[in-house]
Amino acid sequence: MSARPPVPPFTATTAAQKARAAEDAWNSRDPERCAGAYSEDSRWRNRSTFLQGRDEIVAFLAAKWEREHDYRLIKEVWAFDDARIAVRFVYEWRSDAGQWFRAHGNENWRFDADGLMTHRHASINDVAIDEADRLFRWDLAGPRPADHPGLSDLGL
Repeated sequence: MSARPPVPPFTATTAAQKARAAEDAWNSRDPERCAGAYSEDSRWRNRSTFLQGRDEIVAFLAAKWEREHDYRLIKEVWAFDDARIAVRFVYEWRSDAGQWFRAHGNENWRFDADGLMTHRHASINDVAIDEADRLFRWDLAGPRPADHPGLSDLGL
């Protein structure tokens, strides 16, 4: 597999680029596209679920987006070093019953020399919200618009 830029060692600029690329991929709600950013043997902890490898990641994401409708996500770099990035994120989604949620979380990422994520540790909390309280309202057909506020700008 070829490199997935930006690659380590990260700078503030390249860490932000990596986070935005991840955000855009997840907002596509395409499990195969998302899984391409992870090493073949990537290890995940997502809440209380533990996964290893791209096949498990694809299956997990496909199931996630079957139940989390109208999913929209924003990520923001919290910290970074040579081969690690910590992000905080918020996403909004709607259940089959029509209840909206805002999920708040933190992820710790570790990358190999080719820029593929080898480890992802995610802690996430969901909060029920009213539809009127939603903050992420861009078109589902594409990524978050460049002029849409980020987490800090939204006070999240």
